[in-house]
Amino acid sequence: MLERMTSGELPADFIPRTVLVTGGNRGIGWAIAEDFVAAGHRVAVTARSGSGPDGSLTVIADVTDSASLDAAFAEIEAQLGAVEILVANAGITRDTLLMRMSDDDFTDVIDTNLSGAFRVVKRASKGMMKARFGRIILVSSVVGLLGSAGQVNYSASKSGLVGLARSVTRELGSRGITANVVAPGFIETDMTAALPDEQQKAYLKQIPAGRFASPLEVARVIRWLAGDEAGYISGAVIPVDGGLGMGH
Repeated sequence: MLERMTSGELPADFIPRTVLVTGGNRGIGWAIAEDFVAAGHRVAVTARSGSGPDGSLTVIADVTDSASLDAAFAEIEAQLGAVEILVANAGITRDTLLMRMSDDDFTDVIDTNLSGAFRVVKRASKGMMKARFGRIILVSSVVGLLGSAGQVNYSASKSGLVGLARSVTRELGSRGITANVVAPGFIETDMTAALPDEQQKAYLKQIPAGRFASPLEVARVIRWLAGDEAGYISGAVIPVDGGLGMGH
């Protein structure tokens, strides 16, 4: 069982950073934000409603609206400083089979999951370029490369994050900025807990590890990518899926 770090365990050379987690008011985003807080960083989360974990700054913003993002970044910069670590996690689903999928079902998912990531990366990169330091982590999904029936829109949006990270790496890599993708598989959330037992068993049969991941396992990989140890890793896709998507 993974344990959270407490502030009393911080190393002497620890440098607190300003972290932004989009969609940090629930699920994996909440776990990511909470883990960065526990590690001693200054953490902000965006949310359309609700709030992030204790110790974080919640700013109301919609990743599909550039004006609301500009206002959110201005508030974060005023209270915590320029964003040094960006975790683009906000996302939605509109699952249905291809022949039943409407144009809005497709474009809404792309606009939030992919275009939304573009908007926050573009805004955050201004401060990162000035500081000549930055960590950009895009939260994708195993289905971004593996594919999934009924998720043409979601899979396309999550696959697009790979091209985004690799192009950003080529543009900004010489400025001390890295851009990577984390691709979680099935994660223990309220959603997976609510699935019927038979459906959970069917999913588990596909996962070589034979279990779902905890949100903290995803958070720890992201926090490692944000640290100095991963400063020479950029344009990578890191799976956190128990082997489900290997080879893709």
